Amino acid sequence: MEIKKVCVLGAGTMGYGITQLLALNGYEVSMRDIEDRFVQNGLNAIKNNLQKFLVDKGKMTQDEADKVMARIKGTVDLKAAVAGAQVVIECVPEALSLKHQTFKELDELCPPETILATNTSSLSITEISSVTKRQDKVIGMHFFNPATVMKLVEVIPCAKTSDDTYQVIKDLAIKLGKEVITVQKDAAGFIVNRIFLAICNEAAKLVYEGIATPEDVDKGCQFGLGHSMGPCRTMDLTGMDIVYHVIQVLQSEFGETFHPCPLIKHRAIANELGVKTGKGFYDYSQK
Repeated sequence: MEIKKVCVLGAGTMGYGITQLLALNGYEVSMRDIEDRFVQNGLNAIKNNLQKFLVDKGKMTQDEADKVMARIKGTVDLKAAVAGAQVVIECVPEALSLKHQTFKELDELCPPETILATNTSSLSITEISSVTKRQDKVIGMHFFNPATVMKLVEVIPCAKTSDDTYQVIKDLAIKLGKEVITVQKDAAGFIVNRIFLAICNEAAKLVYEGIATPEDVDKGCQFGLGHSMGPCRTMDLTGMDIVYHVIQVLQSEFGETFHPCPLIKHRAIANELGVKTGKGFYDYSQK
């Protein structure tokens, strides 16, 4: 399968990041969200990123940036968004009911040969695929935030994903400049989140129990374990609501090993989510 157009569902942080990455690599992209304001926010974020990180730094001309933006079409019309797309990458919020609704609609609107990929960070690909009549064409394609920078993509076949579907998605990730790891068995959290959420949960416990400050936890992981960013700052960047949700998914699958630290739960409930609300482990209100 030759991929010329990709549809990205969702214009939030992951959605517009993946859209930008695809357009930078020459693909036509339709980015769809449920409201025009979300679509416009995503388009503006991409335009600002191109200006700030590429044009202003002399890595790209303004004409080249304009051509990248011209490859992106924003829309709220799902039928128009998927038209002509060989691959759809779903980036809607992490709720199984919403994923099911989305994949039912995609299954009805897309031609049988269209591959439906989900960017879920924790949910079962097999369960997501169960509402479709093309389980052989459903696969997990998990990017990391920010998608334009982070080098890794996890590829997760579901129980019925075909070898051809797997190869197309793996090849696409490689063409986007990514390193690919394959999840051999569809299990909650896949590879990276299953490891890293355990670290995050323990990091939160250290802070909650008064054993260490967030700064020293992060510094310990950076200089002692070689992490580029410590777990507390990573949780703030990701969003405590998302961290709490994923840990709950892991707890339901693996038991008390992933019992959420009370601090993560309290922060999520109190809307102290990190960067996006101005306060988490760190204070971002003055930045």
